[in-house]
Amino acid sequence: MSTGFNPARIENEVGRGDEIPPLEKWNPEFCGDIDMRIASDGQWFYEGSPIGRPAMVKMFSRVLWKEGDQYFLKTPVEKVGIQVDDVPFQVISVEHEVGEKGPEMIFTTSTGDRVRADAEHPIRVETDPATREPRPYLMIRFGMEGRIGRNLFYQLVELARMVHHKHSTELVVDSAGESFSLGNL
Repeated sequence: MSTGFNPARIENEVGRGDEIPPLEKWNPEFCGDIDMRIASDGQWFYEGSPIGRPAMVKMFSRVLWKEGDQYFLKTPVEKVGIQVDDVPFQVISVEHEVGEKGPEMIFTTSTGDRVRADAEHPIRVETDPATREPRPYLMIRFGMEGRIGRNLFYQLVELARMVHHKHSTELVVDSAGESFSLGNL
């Protein structure tokens, strides 16, 4: 199915601000898939070419929506399918604050999202089956995750506390009253 996708139309429909529009309230018709892809390193492509304008990527990220395992750009009047190689966001930095429940970690994505790790935005770590390297993720919004960059993950490991179990030792970080496992030693 093809669509008359027009990136400028998205800007007209949702504006340029930093706020995430109320995507959960919009129920537009599915208009087909477009040739847009988010690579595993966070680079966005349209019709095979990298999208070089950060403002354009940020605008698209604000209307990104996930249903099941499929990703869409969603506006009040249309919903188009796109491809995502791993997860749509890249987590690039963390700030440490003290909140009502103690220490908090506030993460920032490459598209400017600021997310506090908490019960609604957990950190999880998978192990890459081929390389055995950790693959850490943070829930961002609407069921979509961001990949925590390697350097940032090592910063978390340095901050982690060790929790000793009967047959293993686990690295754990705390944020907003929640504990998140970074894996076993």
